[in-house]
Amino acid sequence: MSSEIAGANILWLSTPAAAERLGITPRTLYRFIDEGQLPAYKFGRVIRLKQTDVDIYIDSCRVEPGSMSHLYPETVGAVEGEN
Repeated sequence: MSSEIAGANILWLSTPAAAERLGITPRTLYRFIDEGQLPAYKFGRVIRLKQTDVDIYIDSCRVEPGSMSHLYPETVGAVEGEN
């Protein structure tokens, strides 16, 4: 669910919509908000996030090329399936 406040030009996302946009659970989203990783706003009992803030967060999580080599260490002379 998203809505635009008249005249404000701010696109607000509900917590379920923001979590879906990020590909995470709402619980993880609340943790990110609580840890200060994502700014959120409370209007009465409703928590909303600015779509631009969510998009900026997504961009900040980009993995730089060459930073993942520790996840696939090369083994010299090893062939999978051999002992």
